[in-house]
Amino acid sequence: MIVPLREAAADTCGGKAGALGALLRAGLPVPDGFVVPFAAYLAAVRDLDLGRIGDEPEDADAARWTIAARPVPEAVADALGRALGELGDPPVAVRSSAAGEDTGRASAAGQHESFLAVRGAGEVATAVRACWGSMFSPRAIAYRAASGRTGQPPDDLLMAVIVQRHLDAEVSGVMFTPADSGDVTRIEASWGLGPSVVEGKVTPDAYRVAADGSVTRTVADKRRRLDRRGARLVVGDVPTAARNRPTADDATATRLAELGRRIAAVLGGPQDIEWAIAGGRTWVLQARPVTAAPPPSAAPSGASGVPAATLTGTPGSRGTVTGTARIVRGRGDFARVRPGDILVCPFTDPAWTPLLRVAAGVVTETGGVLSHAAIVAREHAIPAVLGVPDATSRLRDDTLITVDGTAGTVTATGV
Repeated sequence: MIVPLREAAADTCGGKAGALGALLRAGLPVPDGFVVPFAAYLAAVRDLDLGRIGDEPEDADAARWTIAARPVPEAVADALGRALGELGDPPVAVRSSAAGEDTGRASAAGQHESFLAVRGAGEVATAVRACWGSMFSPRAIAYRAASGRTGQPPDDLLMAVIVQRHLDAEVSGVMFTPADSGDVTRIEASWGLGPSVVEGKVTPDAYRVAADGSVTRTVADKRRRLDRRGARLVVGDVPTAARNRPTADDATATRLAELGRRIAAVLGGPQDIEWAIAGGRTWVLQARPVTAAPPPSAAPSGASGVPAATLTGTPGSRGTVTGTARIVRGRGDFARVRPGDILVCPFTDPAWTPLLRVAAGVVTETGGVLSHAAIVAREHAIPAVLGVPDATSRLRDDTLITVDGTAGTVTATGV
């Protein structure tokens, strides 16, 4: 009921685990761990009608909580305890690896659960159950519907779970390798653990590493970071002196790009890679196919030719759309969003995915082009501009705005 991560394959352990297994077998730096495979999930949900639940969201919450509340099957619990003991019972990361996740057709970026700094067999078992249940979360169902993946047979609604050593990263981020050998590798990085970057809660440093090794970088004002403190994850302030200091020098960016090329060669195509630097060593946390390439970088803010009434940010998803600005600062505002509105928010985490089926465009105050929200917006062909400072206060609710996700601009009357 437990598969060593090195032996993981996509058909039994999901695409995410299968890719990490392939990288480990190729000798690349992936934290060690193991996988709770599809077979264990099927044993836990054998009495549920998975196909019906997948098509009927009104039943999904009940199914999700039923799965999360059930004890892990005894054989799986015993195997979890033994496998954790073999790792030395360290803090671990517990992450989903679904059948339809991390494929060339759909990333499902951030749609299922992940947990960091989990300690002990009991807590790991709880996290495993939560990952299983997240197959039927509102955001996962909305993502499948928007991707045209409703009506899936039960055999496609499968969830494996990865358990790996937790890394206390000093710096972490995301990297997109190029589709063509002459194109650039794009890297985003910030201080601390990776969720700050992938969830768009910080505007990261951005690096472009050209084929000849030259590096172009844009250093952001990185005010917050996520770190582990004992058994807890804590969001804290970045010291003033470090906020505008680069998280990586050019040599580090070049080494990351070379690692990205090796990963792409092993996995056979351009990759979306999550990485971390801990204890001076670079680690690969995830690699999946690039499903939708980001727009090219925009001209710097304040460039000539940009009207004064236009706000500028990072191009996140191509296209131009005009619609009503809807200021959304939290989940309490979700019900205010109407079809065709343009979502204007501090950031979008994966729980906001259902709004992307309604909104015509997205504007955020923080976040980078490689974040989960930007990836999902590109997959759904929704124009997006990210990292627009103070967008929720500079734009007014119910006013007409135009979002150009290719140029990275937002234009409104009276801004």
